Formats: sequence, C-alpha cells, structure tokens
Amino acid sequence: MQWQKLGLIFMPDTQHAWSQTHAQVPTVDALSNKIWRIYYCARDAGNQSRISYFDVEAGNPKHVLYRHDAPILQLGKLGTFDDAGMMPSSIVTVDGAKYLYYTGWNVRKSVPYQNTIGLAISRDGGQTYERAGEGPVLGPSLYEPYFIGTATVVHEDGLWRNWYAACTGWEMIGGNAEPRYHLKYAESRDGIEWRRDGGVAIDYKDAQEGGLVRAAVVRESGRYLMWYARRDALGYRNERQHSYRIGYAESPDGIRWKRLDGQAGIDVSHSGWDADMIAYPHVVQTDSTSFLFYNGNGFG
Repeated sequence: MQWQKLGLIFMPDTQHAWSQTHAQVPTVDALSNKIWRIYYCARDAGNQSRISYFDVEAGNPKHVLYRHDAPILQLGKLGTFDDAGMMPSSIVTVDGAKYLYYTGWNVRKSVPYQNTIGLAISRDGGQTYERAGEGPVLGPSLYEPYFIGTATVVHEDGLWRNWYAACTGWEMIGGNAEPRYHLKYAESRDGIEWRRDGGVAIDYKDAQEGGLVRAAVVRESGRYLMWYARRDALGYRNERQHSYRIGYAESPDGIRWKRLDGQAGIDVSHSGWDADMIAYPHVVQTDSTSFLFYNGNGFG
C-alpha cells in the first residue's frame, strides 16, 4: 500500500497552560459516518502530558470541526502510575461504553521514566471519562520487569486482543539512560485482566534497532496488517537517519507476524514538519479508503 500524504492537520493550542507543545499519539474514534474524534496528548511547560481531543469531518480529516479546550482527565494522584503524564493509546466501544487505554507516566530517579497502561471508561458517548481504578491494567511483572506502553486493543469475537510495547532493558548511552522496547501480545476476556505468555509480536531486526512501539492493527481479507514506529538504538533523538520511521508487518492470525518494512508505503518528507521522523501510526479504514494518522518531528 502506498500512502499519499495530506499534510499537517493539527497543532497544539498554546493559549492553554496544559497545551504548550506536542500533539502526540493520534487515536481515532469513528463516532459516526460524519465525525471522527481524534484523541491526542499535549504537554505543559513542565513537560507533563494530558489527553484531549478534536473532531474532524469523517473521511476529510483536514476539516477540523471542533477543538476541545480541556483535558478529559487530570493527572493521577501523587504516587500513582499516571501522576506525571498520560498519552492516549487505543479506544474500543463495547456495549455502548468506550474503553480508552492510555499510557501512564511516572518520573523515576535511576532512569528517566516508567510507563504503564491505564484504562478510562466513558458511558456517555465520550463526553466524560472516569478511570477504571487508581492503578494500571498492565504494568511491569515478574517476566516484564521494566515498563509497558502503547497498548493497541481490538475487541474481536468476544476476545480482547492487545499489542503493546514492552521494555527489555535500559542502557547508559552518552551519559543518559536509554530504553529498548519491542512489541508483544496479550489477551483478555474482559479488557481489564490480561493474560501474558511472553509472546513477541514484532522483535528487533538486529542489535542496532532500539525501539518498536505503537502498533496500528487492522484486519483485511482474512489477514492482519500492522503499521508501527521503529527507531535505532543510538542517535534517534536528534539524528535524522536514526530516528523513527514507520514499519509494516502481516500475519495470518495476529500472533505470528512477518516484517515487511519495505512495504510500509510511507517515509519522511524532504522538508517540513515530518522530514526528520514519522512515528506513532494509527490506521482508520472506510469502505473505499484507508487513512494513516501519524506524528512528525520532535516526537510529535
């Protein structure tokens, strides 16, 4: 599939204290055949992120219909998993309720941060959200001791399926602690309690690869397609050739994947807002067209 770029559609509204920089991790909820709601996170002056949204015309995302002027959730209580920030990750509508999975942020001392996956639920069509609880639904465990993030959740035939990023370790590089993470898979019967068997969905292609994150999974013609963000281990923050690109994989069952990065159908531009990196894809399909939402330079 070859993607045709439509250009930049949204930037943070800096008149609000909570929205000084970034519009990260676009997460789309198709509310109707007329409106798509796009959740994102913006950062304040202290680099803490909160989730809000804007609405666009379905099938014409450059036409912004509405910008929400407040976060949908405030930061978690002091000491909880999301007291330093949150980023949207996936939204699923089941029996009239909207399940918004998000990445919670903690600041740490030995390493810069720890991520976990939280859940907020709306029972009024997305007007308001409440946390499912004060703790995460997925976090470090006996066999995944570092961090967990960017859950992509699909509800399919009564089964909740989840492709998520799992950190495999930290390394001191140039005096800074840097993480490596790849994509793993989990299942659930209720969207809250998850069964993890350690299955890796997309693994590192070599020792130079450092990050695989934010899967965009769709089912098409009896197979599963996935776009995801990938980066090198070294130099990805400020060296164009090592920063995030979008990869691609296919699977017959959503569990066993074959990497086909050369078929992602999109790359950085020659200049402009997405010339250095492209990251955090989300794919929406209509009857005739597929849309890929993504972030550009500076991690969005």
